[in-house]
Amino acid sequence: MATIKDVARLAGVGLGTASRVVSGKGSVAPATAKRVRRAIEQLNFRPSHAARSLLSGSTQMIGVYIPILKGTFYTPILQTIDAELRAGGRHMVVAFGHGSADERRQAIEGVQFLINRDCDGLIVMSNALLEKDIVALGREQPNIVVLNRVFESMRDQCFCADHLHGGAVAAQALLQHQHREFAVIAGPASSQDNVARIAGFMNELRRQGIDPQTVRTIDSDFSPEGGWASAKALLASKHRFTAVFCANDEMAVGALSYFQETGLTVPQRVSVLGYDDTQSAEYSAPRLTSVHIPLREVTVSGLNCLLNRCYDSLLPVQREFPINVTWRASITMPHQQRSATAHPRT
Repeated sequence: MATIKDVARLAGVGLGTASRVVSGKGSVAPATAKRVRRAIEQLNFRPSHAARSLLSGSTQMIGVYIPILKGTFYTPILQTIDAELRAGGRHMVVAFGHGSADERRQAIEGVQFLINRDCDGLIVMSNALLEKDIVALGREQPNIVVLNRVFESMRDQCFCADHLHGGAVAAQALLQHQHREFAVIAGPASSQDNVARIAGFMNELRRQGIDPQTVRTIDSDFSPEGGWASAKALLASKHRFTAVFCANDEMAVGALSYFQETGLTVPQRVSVLGYDDTQSAEYSAPRLTSVHIPLREVTVSGLNCLLNRCYDSLLPVQREFPINVTWRASITMPHQQRSATAHPRT
């Protein structure tokens, strides 16, 4: 395979001159540039990725860190980033948490891995990183954008829907169907976006005259298995509820599955509301009503911000992300509003 040295030798020019012609940067006499291009064509020269990086001073690669490589939340985000980058002739390198270290250490090591691969910029998603961690990492690679979380030290580089408002939207969706007795399956208490959406939900209930202390809340882990186990615990507790708000769709699907297993029909006997509006909501049984978070818009805006920083482009960047409800089949009025019988128990 021909190298840039072979091109320079055949064209009878120095390596620097050949490099300037290949990269398109720098001044080269027209006749000399013509000889170099003729040599490139004659040798069928194609610069390797490493060579292009050396010539341009850029790898044209964006690093992406996610905590875990599974589920319906992160996969569409990766697909969106990959499609947008490929459309611009760029690529992504993905790192994710693994090993026996705690989540914070995994995140630090994962981001460091991407920095060491000379990525032009980084997209980071992590609930485990501390403010001081992102500051330290930013000293090594200032071109960092964070999705679905806000760090005070770099607010302009953080892109996140208003989950406090999202939680309020969830409460409003159930209240407008006349529900007054609730249960909540929450995500991890360490997750900033989970804390915000649960706070928004409880604040809206309080505003509507419902004491949040009457709401049975179970902390889980954002997984279908966690939703299943939490639904089982809710029924075992004998707490009265006509509607369940789940802090993400995957837990909601797990809860739906457990309710179906026990013969508690949704939405006839209990309504279930999800959050995020991922693909799993559309194909659950029954199809899951969910708070729609515009993840694609959040992702594209964050990516565009990063590309603008890395390559001096002027791509559009959105800062406000509207939240609404995608209505499907898992919510109706409470059972006691439709008949004289009380809310059933297992």
